[in-house]
Amino acid sequence: MTPLSLHAGDIAIAAILLVVDAALSIGLRLRFHRALAIASLRMVVQLVAVGYLLRYVFAGHSPWLTAALVLAMSLVAVREVAVRPTRRLVGGNAIVALPNVLGVVLLTSCFALMTAIRPHPWYDARYAIPLVGILLGSILNAASIALAGVLDNVRQQRDAIEAQLMLGATFRTATAPLLRRAIRSAMVPVINQMAAAGVITLPGTMTGQMLAGADPVEAVKYQILLLILLTGASCLAAVGTAYACVARLRDDRERLRLDHLR
Repeated sequence: MTPLSLHAGDIAIAAILLVVDAALSIGLRLRFHRALAIASLRMVVQLVAVGYLLRYVFAGHSPWLTAALVLAMSLVAVREVAVRPTRRLVGGNAIVALPNVLGVVLLTSCFALMTAIRPHPWYDARYAIPLVGILLGSILNAASIALAGVLDNVRQQRDAIEAQLMLGATFRTATAPLLRRAIRSAMVPVINQMAAAGVITLPGTMTGQMLAGADPVEAVKYQILLLILLTGASCLAAVGTAYACVARLRDDRERLRLDHLR
């Protein structure tokens, strides 16, 4: 099957839907037309710029270019994880986000590239960068939800935690319910995504491959692999971030230190 080729005119026709959305916003006084226009413009500029950048990186076959781009993407994801919660750790949330985001994305992407996908060389930018990009999206969501779950709720559960500590419980035991709730909340989106795949929705990667002319069964294989990787990466990121955050809220005497939170 010959892959379909999109032209600027085809995209312009599809953009009519955005014009309709903006008209509805104006007509119904919903007041999201300006945000929609800005988001649409940003989307086009950002994606076109990334497209040309990736064309250059793919053609260069340089592991250093690949590593630099992966690092830049990861650092942006770290920043997003750090700024999403309303509360901050003393020293910044990036202290918790940086090792977990970088560690998880490197672990899962290298594992997939060297075992399941196996390009030659294994760090080929054409495979490594898209894989890192989709993993970072899931890691970002899981880590930020887990971090916010701890930071936003630890003050509310302060009395319960300190009561258990006074009764002789260890810090780990006293904070276990908080950790479990934060991690479970972080895992809900990716579990829902897995449960809905193939019945309610056709995931974006699978749909994109089929639109590009790939065999549906082959597209399904890659989608299953990606969903497994996304779920594994999300769980590692949520667990690591939640536990690292709680560890910053204790001292050597196993006391809850909310003065480490601002």
